Amino acid sequence: MVRIAVVDRDSCDPKKCGQECIKYCPVNRSGKVVWLDEATGKAVISEKLCIGCGICVHKCPFGAITITNLPDELEGECVHRYFPGGFKLYRLPAPRRGQIVGVMGRNALGKTTIARILAGELAPNLCREGGAPQAEVVKSFRGTELQTYFSELYGRRLRAVHKIQYIELIPMYLRGRVGEIAERAKIPRELMDRLGLSKLADRDVSQLSGGELQKLAVAAALAKDADVYIFDEPATHLDVVERIRVAEVIREKTAGKYAVVVEHDLTV
Repeated sequence: MVRIAVVDRDSCDPKKCGQECIKYCPVNRSGKVVWLDEATGKAVISEKLCIGCGICVHKCPFGAITITNLPDELEGECVHRYFPGGFKLYRLPAPRRGQIVGVMGRNALGKTTIARILAGELAPNLCREGGAPQAEVVKSFRGTELQTYFSELYGRRLRAVHKIQYIELIPMYLRGRVGEIAERAKIPRELMDRLGLSKLADRDVSQLSGGELQKLAVAAALAKDADVYIFDEPATHLDVVERIRVAEVIREKTAGKYAVVVEHDLTV
């Protein structure tokens, strides 16, 4: 049985608690089971020494700790882990040319990590603290569609475009009016019209709503000539009508290509 002890770094805040995870751990007196990492300042739990009692899970005032037991067989399919003490990602969905692969699930389940790995932005470490070379990553998926996919991606025979999740960051990196940005991104007028962006041409990007930024990001991604299109939550901030319109455009423009849509909305 493999024991996974994960501390959510966003929730863990030792400065605002009594460090209950360290204080109440029954094994901590005889060994270093729970401690604060010097680099991150967050709690770390030794999975080798943890007995899985669950006391720290219940004592943590922020609900930042999760302890899970998994079959030993699954450990061989571990794709990526954030060290120290971060969550583990097991298995990956296989993109298929000419199809749209959907990745569904609630927040904090690793959907964005999957998107970044499939886009080639994040190298999967196969849950090794020192990382893994690309050749080993490809080999780890031998006999599956992912072996061919990563072989072509790492061999630069596939070009991937990733529409990021946090579209509210766009005004921090792009300046100017929508029309100017669309011209620089070479977004076709037809695509601007279909997504209702043409009427916003004279508006500064900093004045766009969340939904308008979303459609601009989707349009910019679709305007690029790529083999792989990955959309991380393309329906956020959009109403039902706009969501369906964006879904139809994505389906049409990615025909014959690899496409992955990360969402938690079944409408899309």
